[in-house]
Amino acid sequence: WLAEHAQAPENRGAIAHWQRIKARRPRHGELALPLPPALAESLESRGIARLYTHQVQAIEALRGGLDVVVVTGTASGKSLCYHLPVLERLLADTEATALYLFPTKALAQDQLKGLTRLATGHPDLLRRLVAGVYDGDTLPGTRRKLRDSANVILSNPDMLHQGILPAHSKWVRFLSRLSFVVVDEMHAYRGIFGSHVANVMRRLVRLAAHYGATPRFV
Repeated sequence: WLAEHAQAPENRGAIAHWQRIKARRPRHGELALPLPPALAESLESRGIARLYTHQVQAIEALRGGLDVVVVTGTASGKSLCYHLPVLERLLADTEATALYLFPTKALAQDQLKGLTRLATGHPDLLRRLVAGVYDGDTLPGTRRKLRDSANVILSNPDMLHQGILPAHSKWVRFLSRLSFVVVDEMHAYRGIFGSHVANVMRRLVRLAAHYGATPRFV
């Protein structure tokens, strides 16, 4: 496709450099304890029979109670590094909750679709997952429903700052059971905005601790 368009007269000279990078062989790993059958079957239904080494390392670290930063290439399966531990926890603990934070609304909607697709791979996951996007576009009635019943909420730092933390007394159910906080696209939080988000995270940790929760950050 690129070669075809580069040959068009109007695009002549548009490409400054052309390099073909050879594919690398995948490196797989094995978990010390296998994933729950429901999760394993869901992955197999999507054609995923084995996990990559970085996915295994992330899951094992989170299982061990550590915070985790995942830095790998595009389309390397980073989302599974947090989807799988979150769903594993939801299967084991019916009261656990997780908060996903994204820099844009579009990313939150996209990740909700990915998480839902993974859950539809097994009826146990689908029954357990109650997820939704909580941002400025969410209707008031839906906001109340998510606050009162969701176990996975997808939002952004500004909504956390303005719409959730100031009303923390209404979020006791969610905050007191908070097991994971996912901060996606972490590199986007730089400069003054990054400093603001860092302080919002500190507030979140303090309020979670106030209600008895010590979430792991991914």
